[in-house]
Amino acid sequence: MILVIGRTGQLATELGRRPGTRCLGRTEADLTDPEGCADAIRRAAPAAVINAAAWTAVDAAEEDEFGAHLANARAPAAMARACAGLGIPFVQVSTDYVFAGSGDAPHAPDASTAPLSAYGRTKLAGEAAVRAAGGPHAVLRTSWVVSAHGSNFVKTMLRLGRDRGSLRIVADQVGGPTPARDLAAACATIAQALVDAPDQSGTYHYAGAPDISWAGFARAIFETAGLACTVTDIPTADYPTPAPRPLNSRLDCRTIEAAFGLARPDWRAGLRDILHDLGEIP
Repeated sequence: MILVIGRTGQLATELGRRPGTRCLGRTEADLTDPEGCADAIRRAAPAAVINAAAWTAVDAAEEDEFGAHLANARAPAAMARACAGLGIPFVQVSTDYVFAGSGDAPHAPDASTAPLSAYGRTKLAGEAAVRAAGGPHAVLRTSWVVSAHGSNFVKTMLRLGRDRGSLRIVADQVGGPTPARDLAAACATIAQALVDAPDQSGTYHYAGAPDISWAGFARAIFETAGLACTVTDIPTADYPTPAPRPLNSRLDCRTIEAAFGLARPDWRAGLRDILHDLGEIP
């Protein structure tokens, strides 16, 4: 059995639909109680653990970095130590926000990190803590997760696209939209692989292809959904947010394909699945 920390988020929802998984919600594993999360893992005695829970409110983290650090660093640290003590793999999902986002080349897993935001700093601290625990592990960085569940860019664009004839969308941030269903499959594959081959522990990247800007992604959403909403490109400077965003969120995903046979998923196919699940297309 693979134990999933989280139940209602985009990734946890998809993981919970997979056979052989058990999800723990906040009442059973609360990230504000790191040692409680560790105890829940010990009680469950699973074959592997995937942490699909996190503080994901990027802008709110600027006002409460302590709270974000508790959820994104201290809780994963406690869980990773529990897994190391049990000798089982721990998969920690991380983010492109650990990079400053300069240049236009895809970031390799061993590229220098320099987070711009409190959220990025807390996620990077979580990565370091997982590695320091010393057990079999994978730090899996991803970007721009979307699904038919929760709050995400696809659902926001559908709502706005129905209400407005045009939108101004940032065009100088580029990355790979990642369908949560594909990400869940990747997490499960890695967790199972590490059971048999713990020497494959390390840091990996997994993001959808092809890379595209937020504006380009919005156009694809409207076209696929049949919404007549036009998009005007704007720079990030015209859409200020409390937390800075990396302009370059491209991730080099070659090592994960070499290690686990996981190719980058085509987000265009994932988008069609999401829109079908939402009843937007047949």
